Amino acid sequence: MAELIDLRSDTVTRPTAGMRRAMAEAEVGDDVYVEDPTVRALEERTAALFGHEAALFVPSGTMGNQIGMRLVCEPGQEVLCDADAHVVTYEMGAAAAIFGISTRTVVSSGGRLDAGQLTEQVRPKDNWHLTATAAIAVENSHNRGGGLVQPLDQLQALWDWSRQADVAVHLDGARIWNAHASSGVPLSTYGGLADTASVCFSKGLGTPVGSVLVASAERIATARLWRKRLGGGMRQVGVLAAACLYALDHHLPRLGEDHEHARLLAKRLGVDPATVETNMVVLEGIEAPLVAEAAKARGVLVSQVSASRIRLVTHLDVDRAAVERAADVLAELLDR
Repeated sequence: MAELIDLRSDTVTRPTAGMRRAMAEAEVGDDVYVEDPTVRALEERTAALFGHEAALFVPSGTMGNQIGMRLVCEPGQEVLCDADAHVVTYEMGAAAAIFGISTRTVVSSGGRLDAGQLTEQVRPKDNWHLTATAAIAVENSHNRGGGLVQPLDQLQALWDWSRQADVAVHLDGARIWNAHASSGVPLSTYGGLADTASVCFSKGLGTPVGSVLVASAERIATARLWRKRLGGGMRQVGVLAAACLYALDHHLPRLGEDHEHARLLAKRLGVDPATVETNMVVLEGIEAPLVAEAAKARGVLVSQVSASRIRLVTHLDVDRAAVERAADVLAELLDR
């Protein structure tokens, strides 16, 4: 049987040979003592890419998001976000369970940011009858929105409003690299429209683990304390940071290939390619459990999002030939 084609997520990628060499050869030190030179290099480079003063390497995007939101929201205050945002869908209620932070959600049009829709729901800090809205979280690109890229004009409008309203903006940038590759908007522009941002290296960029939180130097100093409290203090972690640096050099420039492959899949499967903005294709109105099981039996793994919805994600480990073969299998199953 041919090797499995895994389209469940871009988290399933394996380090390339070049990345493994970079990891093996990394210069390391004790990062809890702030003595790992490779981690320091990654943090400085990522902070510069996003136009922020400082950065902190963390084990996961969830930790990056949760610390980022805690930096701009006190216990008893709330973070406002989209109803399908990762921070309230896939992070196990961490904001409330760990930090005493409330979350409130607004149902959007498929995850696409409408700044006015969010800001009109903000509750003021000077009314002691209400739970004060301290921050708004934005996800870009939006996972459950099928990889959509948030409109720059709406991001700018939200940022401009937030400066006057004393409300912070947190960016869940798990796939901000894909948003950047698709839109052409500089990473520094995206970073400049957020007070805190968590960016992930273990999805489209193909590293085995790791995210980086960017913010002001003062906030990152506090973030370092929270990382230690949460058990995220790591030692000779330069072996992981080296993978991230390698990904910035070698994998960031190729993300457009994944987007092209996603549009190819969409076209083959009857989805309008114009609706595919990054590396995700969503199939709707199908018997998802049956299709997923039948596809698996024929060597194609997909993600069943609901009883009638399947998500396909292209990535570093799926080349054009594999995309074509997956399309053959799925097209036949959908025709039945």
